[in-house]
Amino acid sequence: MILDRRRFLVGAGLAALAAGLGLPLSFDPAAAQTVDQAKLMAAAASPLPEKALGSATAPVTVVEYASMTCSHCAAFHTTTFPELKKKYIDTGKVRFIFREFPFEPVATAGFMLARCMPEDKYFPMVSTLFETQKSWAYSTDPAAGLLAVAKQAGMSQADFEKCLTDQQLGEKVQESALYANKELGVNATPTFFINGKKLSGALGMAEWDKELGPLLAGK
Repeated sequence: MILDRRRFLVGAGLAALAAGLGLPLSFDPAAAQTVDQAKLMAAAASPLPEKALGSATAPVTVVEYASMTCSHCAAFHTTTFPELKKKYIDTGKVRFIFREFPFEPVATAGFMLARCMPEDKYFPMVSTLFETQKSWAYSTDPAAGLLAVAKQAGMSQADFEKCLTDQQLGEKVQESALYANKELGVNATPTFFINGKKLSGALGMAEWDKELGPLLAGK
């Protein structure tokens, strides 16, 4: 394989995020708080084009910050998110915005791969990466694991290597996390903002119903 582990880590992550932020690598629940909506939705919060599902006119906007190597994020996306999408996003009640918050180079690489997919394949790739997380995120050879996922999604090895050595893309993925940490106080994943209310942890459907019910009453 041309893209060996060392080149993979250098090209995909540059080791900058983990070294620069000093963030916890595990889930750390935090008390709910509300952030400034202007900061949450500022252009600087999303250095790359916004990735969202649901109606732009939905009464509730949910912003999630996740890391591709976060087991709690994977648990949320594989167990709770499908029901949340069916009940609230697909029905026009919630607009769901997904933002990158990689803790280390391998997570950055996962996000880069999703960003290199065609527009309509971004969320399917994110879902696949979470579903297969154990096979690549905790592997001794994450490059090989991610290449296998990429090939299954129709990406060639040449495109895979081109994607993961795109330094500008990697830096922009990391900028999302740097902004969220500095301006929004995000320091764990997953972190959700529900109309600006900040909640951390892999919320279950009962918790989503409790949070969204009052916001959607009469709508």
